[in-house]
Amino acid sequence: MIAFHWEPNPQPKVLPPPQDLGFGKHFSDHMLLVDCSSTIAHGVSATDAEGCAWHSPRVLPYGPLGLDPAASVLHYGQALFEGLKAYRGDDGLVRLFRPEMNWKRLQAGADRLCMKAPPLEVFLDSLIRFCQIEDRWIPTAPGTAFYLRPTLIGVGAFLGVRPSKEYLFYLIGSPVGAYYGEGADSVKIKVEQKFIRAAPGGIGAAKTGGNYAASLKAALVAKQEGYAQVLWLDGARKEVVEEVGTMNVFFKLGDKVFTPPLNDSILPGVTRDSVIQLLNSQGVEVVQRALSLAEIREGLKSGQLSEIFGTGTAASISPVSTLGIDGQQMSVGSGQVGPLSRRLLQQLTDLQYGRSEDLWGWTLAVPRA
Repeated sequence: MIAFHWEPNPQPKVLPPPQDLGFGKHFSDHMLLVDCSSTIAHGVSATDAEGCAWHSPRVLPYGPLGLDPAASVLHYGQALFEGLKAYRGDDGLVRLFRPEMNWKRLQAGADRLCMKAPPLEVFLDSLIRFCQIEDRWIPTAPGTAFYLRPTLIGVGAFLGVRPSKEYLFYLIGSPVGAYYGEGADSVKIKVEQKFIRAAPGGIGAAKTGGNYAASLKAALVAKQEGYAQVLWLDGARKEVVEEVGTMNVFFKLGDKVFTPPLNDSILPGVTRDSVIQLLNSQGVEVVQRALSLAEIREGLKSGQLSEIFGTGTAASISPVSTLGIDGQQMSVGSGQVGPLSRRLLQQLTDLQYGRSEDLWGWTLAVPRA
């Protein structure tokens, strides 16, 4: 394992009570940082053709980042992030869920934005060491977890549209409860028919800050109207569903489950992939094809569309009770959590918390320090 320089926080924070966790409200005592530049000190990877290598791995007290005002992240949007959780099982062991998939997605996003992502060893060792140091922040209450936010930004200082040659990879953590914080089992979603989030040939499949900036206005309007999030349509014709603002989306239509196929405007979700594999293993047919808004309307009216649910690391599995279309609210099924959504949530959380056998090898146990 990579040796990280560690400076313990001299003023550790008071842990928040479990009922006050929410999502992303509290941050742990430390942050982890690794630099990529041509100036090598304690290098952890080989220098590439452009002279950029990862070096100086360290864990410092949580605090502001020192960025040059001309850093490329501030002017040209070279920013990527990932989201995953550390789960403390009933046996006390802390587990990460499919972190290699997060690394692969970070690599793909970095390639799209002309950035350099850290190698797998740096990524995994960072997660493990950070969880070991911040162990007291990993909650034990049911339904809680320690949310990890690995982030990659361009820090090269210049003005002129080109990729940076220097990068910072950093990691922060937050103890979390329910993502939506509504105290409800299901959520209301609005179909967004005015704004678009991503378009073919764009960066919609990368977990980059720009995608979320593009979604803020529509999400804010939806929340003012009483919805938790928006369901995005395709950017070209606004006829085909793509994803929810913070989740991939699934539709139980008849005895099959449908989900939009991955393309360059849909994020390849870790939870999405896991749910597809779980359903396939249970003999449930999952159809990955474009699903039109007209089909959804008809399915809701006929009752054939009995369940809609979103999947994502932050929200896990979120059943949708109501879909807002054209200013009208349409109930999904009975308006309650459907049996398929409930079963998948139980199976997924049992895996993540170590309550069931991990047949796929999806979990990575964090060694006790």
